[in-house]
Amino acid sequence: MMKLYHSPQSRSVRPKWLLEEIGAPYEIVKLDLQTQDQKKPEYLKLNPNGAVPTLVDGDLVLFESAAICQYLADKFPEKKLAPAVGTPARGLYYQWIHYAMSGLEPPAVTIFLHTAIKPEAERIPSLVGEARAQLGAALKVVDAALAGREYILGKEFTAADVMVGSTLNWCQMMGMIDGGVANIQAYLGRLAARPAAQRALAD
Repeated sequence: MMKLYHSPQSRSVRPKWLLEEIGAPYEIVKLDLQTQDQKKPEYLKLNPNGAVPTLVDGDLVLFESAAICQYLADKFPEKKLAPAVGTPARGLYYQWIHYAMSGLEPPAVTIFLHTAIKPEAERIPSLVGEARAQLGAALKVVDAALAGREYILGKEFTAADVMVGSTLNWCQMMGMIDGGVANIQAYLGRLAARPAAQRALAD
């Protein structure tokens, strides 16, 4: 049975959500990031980064949420959570998975660090302003792509929606999404209605 090392409200929600969409049996190992479970020697042997998620599938030990999601989508092709290899849709699928990590997440993390996480004396307001502008531009890109579409690639839900949707959902929870992106707001509503998403976020 696959084993997912997970902490609520972290990037490990992504593979947890995908596993729920797939419906295959898996075991959750919860780590308490506040007590530094992720830095314990036994866990560092699995993930030397000291972060979540980590997926163990037989002899395979895999970290990085995007890589895990891509692996799982390919492992269960019958679930149709990834377009066929070599198709234009597959190229766009890769694009949006990477955009979640390179376009949306970095400015959002910068805002979070310099408004909530770092001690007041270490926060740099100018970085927040720059990051808000970068995130606003990235949100407009996603909002435009969603025009007339149910999901990021069209009518079919894929692992790209897990990556993009989870990142957008976190941004919304942190108050980083305001008006002017009606397509994103409707998209997040559709994703939130999915039973697998509800189960993944239940903890």
